[in-house]
Amino acid sequence: MVSFYGEEVQSRLLLGTAQYPSPQCLADAVKASGTEIVTVSLRREMAAGAGRGGFWDLIRGLNVKVLPNTAGCHTVKEAVTTAKMAREVFGTDWIKLEVIGHHDSLQPDVFGLVEAAKILIEDGFKVFPYTTADVIVGEKLLDAGCEVLMPWCAPIGSARGPIDPDGLETYRAHFPDVPLVVDAGLGRPSHAMEVMEYGFDAVLLNTAVAKAGDPVAMAKAFGEAVSAGRTAYKAQPLAPRDMAVPSTPVIGMAVFE
Repeated sequence: MVSFYGEEVQSRLLLGTAQYPSPQCLADAVKASGTEIVTVSLRREMAAGAGRGGFWDLIRGLNVKVLPNTAGCHTVKEAVTTAKMAREVFGTDWIKLEVIGHHDSLQPDVFGLVEAAKILIEDGFKVFPYTTADVIVGEKLLDAGCEVLMPWCAPIGSARGPIDPDGLETYRAHFPDVPLVVDAGLGRPSHAMEVMEYGFDAVLLNTAVAKAGDPVAMAKAFGEAVSAGRTAYKAQPLAPRDMAVPSTPVIGMAVFE
């Protein structure tokens, strides 16, 4: 069980809702994953027509917690405005805050991110900031009032997996008591398992499931991988060694002449 802003959930997988082949595929993938939190873009809901049913009715029917996001926002003003609109549309003060600074890599503008987080938290939002694995930025986000941090493991949609494992492990060690969600760049269930073995509290992903050959089966695989990674972390995995260590004792072995 993991807690975000005082709300506890069993599943440590957060799932995005964009790019699925069909609404039914999305619904089936969410159910197969076991997730209890889905991210939703305000832009998608606006495109579907807020208040006219369709996509939003589908999401509500899944009986999951909704985490709206400010995907596609490149300025503080745009992100803050989008967050306030999302609160009205989705009826929640949770917001996944994205302030994109680089068009190609979709890397966060961490300066704008901290500024926008301060504004939104003062307005009563519970902010889930999409950030880099920079501990200084993380500290500033916590100072701004964030209670959750969401460092990337690779550029959004790249499916590369952890490109800086040492950096992620350092980030986890630096914030031992803060809920940490690895967000973006996960491509395979093994990637999710790996970061969970570092001790992260959850993962958030979208493209790796939505664009898989079988999104429903992939959603199930990610759900199982996240659970296995958490179990492995709690079991205290053996640390890597620089040399071979025999698993069979050599003392007391029979000697043949």
